Amino acid sequence: MGPVSREGVATLRVMVRSPELHPIALSVGERLVFGRAPHRGGRQPDRYAVSIPGCAPHVSRVLGDLAVTETGVRLTWRGVNEAMLSSLFDAPGGARRVTLVRGMSIALDDGKNELVVFAGGRSSDLALTFVVSGGTRHGELTELPSGGGTRAPVAAPTAEAPEALSRHSKVWFVALALTEPLLAGADDEQRVPTHQEIHQRVRYWRGGDAWNLADPRRVDEAIKKISRIAFGESLDPYTAARDGRLFNARFAVAKRAAQRRLVTADDLDEVERAARRRAEG
Repeated sequence: MGPVSREGVATLRVMVRSPELHPIALSVGERLVFGRAPHRGGRQPDRYAVSIPGCAPHVSRVLGDLAVTETGVRLTWRGVNEAMLSSLFDAPGGARRVTLVRGMSIALDDGKNELVVFAGGRSSDLALTFVVSGGTRHGELTELPSGGGTRAPVAAPTAEAPEALSRHSKVWFVALALTEPLLAGADDEQRVPTHQEIHQRVRYWRGGDAWNLADPRRVDEAIKKISRIAFGESLDPYTAARDGRLFNARFAVAKRAAQRRLVTADDLDEVERAARRRAEG
């Protein structure tokens, strides 16, 4: 049971943890702003600004704004860096995963919520844990109302973000074919398309032209490029030093590419519709 107010009613409490960061306890009426350098704007009552250790230069000065109210705990995403939020214990229907993009607001579930910020480049991902107690789980995902909510603190421009895939390039199409089972919702088994299946899908989407992807080596080259972009050089499973056999690296690349939204379900829908229109007329 969470903390109890003077009236004897359980009140919300949030514990924030991160590697190399002293745990932070928040209660109703308090806010936490976090990121690479979120201290602009000076001190404000019941508002805490915390720099997350290990941030690369391209990580936003302000990543998120966590507000604890009597009705719930809400995380508003302010950063240009995407992140994955997972609720692990008491989420409705079991664990859920949500990709956070700039301007999105989400109510945290009662229990343990884990946040992974995709850092990219040579740096490691950033990880934070929010443990919510004494509240009622929500589980809804909402966008910030236009002109409403708390205004994001003014921040200086950040360094250039890690490399992204060039839309409609060969590597982009390979990424789309590689992640198609995940984007279509078939993520309950660790299966990825074969070289031949990737070649056939790209050929179908592009009306018969699949560059040189009939050669499996060219598919492998494209997947390794996707891996470097999705994981960053230091965490790339194809280049990281490891003992023994590289286990299911292609599924890890597919999952990571989908999580980082290098390609999306909307992209898949777009190329499918274009291929159907081409076939019909």
